[in-house]
Amino acid sequence: MTTIEKLTATSSQVRRDIVRMVTKSKSGHPGGSLGITDIMTALYFEVMNQDPKTWRRDAKGQDAFILSAGHLAPVYYSILARAGYFPVKELGTLRQFGSVLQGHPSIAKGLPGIFMPSGSLGQGLSAAAGIALAKKMDGDDNNVFVLCGDGESEEGQIWEAGMFAPHHKLDNLIAMTDWNGQQIDGPTSTITGIGGLEDKWSSFGWNVIVADGHNFESILDAFSLAKAAKGSGKPSMILFKTEMGHGVDFMAGTHKWHGKAPSEEQCAEALKQLEETLGDY
Repeated sequence: MTTIEKLTATSSQVRRDIVRMVTKSKSGHPGGSLGITDIMTALYFEVMNQDPKTWRRDAKGQDAFILSAGHLAPVYYSILARAGYFPVKELGTLRQFGSVLQGHPSIAKGLPGIFMPSGSLGQGLSAAAGIALAKKMDGDDNNVFVLCGDGESEEGQIWEAGMFAPHHKLDNLIAMTDWNGQQIDGPTSTITGIGGLEDKWSSFGWNVIVADGHNFESILDAFSLAKAAKGSGKPSMILFKTEMGHGVDFMAGTHKWHGKAPSEEQCAEALKQLEETLGDY
């Protein structure tokens, strides 16, 4: 299989995991999770320098990833399990009492692969910038990746971190925005009208890349460009154009599946559209 074929197969299985997990838990966020599945698959299975066997929470000696949009935990958990951080069978415990797989990523129970808990939206970019600065100070040449949402980008803390990173020349920081035009209350254009993110991030001194978040060639090219910017003194922001609910026709393109669990019948319909490639948990 080619790299693209392997990534395509993995992303299909991850989408199956997401639908099944959220259906069983009767709560969660399937829409955004499905929308960033291809990005996360490429990141963990092709782009990042990461190894579950040597992973450590201080991120020394490896790349680090922060999920700022913490409600997208279902895709994060599936990716980590499929990458070998914890047993795949654990995915069936999402949001259950006592489970390590909480509604937002948590480090309280020592879940491997999670560098920080994802709480209120807007915090992850600041944390990632801090880790990137620490790596610079330690002489660690690895990168720090962080994924934010476009609705989340209405938070002021995002733009505070947006000023901090270029000021400190954090060219080892690669941020991503899930640019799907949707948030919990509807289209982003009707909430605050966040508008041209490309011009905004450029004006803040970032290296800005726009890519198709559902095309693996475009995704991999974007990461290559971001990595190549090391030495420029500029952090990189990849604006991934995505579709909320991508891969399941009745969930695609609408905010209505932001935080809604499918019924058993809807789950079955969704799974018909997603190929089982690595085996269900």
